Amino acid sequence: MRHYDFLLIGGGIFGITAAVELRQRGHHVGLLNPGHIPHPLAASTDISKVVRMEYGPDEQYMDMAAESIEGWHRWNEEAGETLYHETGFLLLCKQPMETGRQQFEWKSFKALLSKGFAPERLDAHAISENYPVLSNSPYVDGFYHQKAGYAESGRVVEWLVGRAGKLGVEIHENQTASRLIEAKRGITGVKTKEGQSFAAGQVVVCAGAYTPLLVPELKPFMKATGHPIFHIKPSRPDLSSYPKLPVFAADISNSGWYGFPLHPIAGVVKIGNHGKGLNLHPELDERVVTEADTLLLRQFLKESFPLLANDPIVFTRRCLYCDTLDGHFWIDRHPEKEGLTVAAGGSGHAFKMAPILGKLIAAAAVGGDDKWLPRFRWRHLEQNKENEEAARNR
Repeated sequence: MRHYDFLLIGGGIFGITAAVELRQRGHHVGLLNPGHIPHPLAASTDISKVVRMEYGPDEQYMDMAAESIEGWHRWNEEAGETLYHETGFLLLCKQPMETGRQQFEWKSFKALLSKGFAPERLDAHAISENYPVLSNSPYVDGFYHQKAGYAESGRVVEWLVGRAGKLGVEIHENQTASRLIEAKRGITGVKTKEGQSFAAGQVVVCAGAYTPLLVPELKPFMKATGHPIFHIKPSRPDLSSYPKLPVFAADISNSGWYGFPLHPIAGVVKIGNHGKGLNLHPELDERVVTEADTLLLRQFLKESFPLLANDPIVFTRRCLYCDTLDGHFWIDRHPEKEGLTVAAGGSGHAFKMAPILGKLIAAAAVGGDDKWLPRFRWRHLEQNKENEEAARNR
């Protein structure tokens, strides 16, 4: 039986960043993943993920994102290629930001200013002049912040896998964790569906929406929600490309809609909905985008991006979030079972934090601390607890 100091379950953004960080600290590290990495069903698997600092009045997340953006630039240098594209972030509002329905945008704008950043406020005329694809749209207010953009998420995970391998992380693809091996002293390893067993001093569950299946005591505090993603082939790519179109959020806290400029490789405009999503079982339910989802997208495009309204949808997927009830990460050692750490609860906003995520998880796994960790420790959540992520459409 293979034995590791730390055994990571899951090769998504939580697992692969933690594996790299733990190996850099000199530990013997293994990683299990059900299939090839990036796995086609993993939340990390896609062509792009938003990187932004805007979190309403939440200064901790803003500071974490600012530190992460510095890390994204370092990763670009280390990779020798552009994994992170700093296109900026455009927040669009249907009403003046000071009104009650635009609190996410307004509080984000004020928080950026208080931290010394320079978001540019835009009125209806400036929005249509600067971003002609939004001509005749209903947006009358908003702002643009340059210190933001998107990461090519699938390529990032592939690069991190290569980096982990070079460091000596032992990656076991096509090994699906089925249960944790428990002894009197706590968790001692993992049994896989493929019939293999792996031993470890510390098992770190980074299994996304599958986490509550492996750690059932978390079922009351986590759920899987599926969110529609669309790739659109634009008839006017010139107007859908950066800088004519940056990463955007269209009245997101009320509508859920966000999107990206023309992707430099895929040649599509990706649009998704960061809303409530559908409650799904990660193993039993299909992850399909429905006709109703597509109709809602077409209505959104007709109103907001009329130049894209009739363009073909060439790909869809339903991205599975691992939502905690409060919308915050869950990164901590188990309070009762020795040898077990959980790092999950991405809640739709983990990828942007990738450059600092591994350090957070490693600190928890070794029993240390990090300035950001206290908020993400093991906790009890009431069932009526509301998601506190300010951008999340209710």
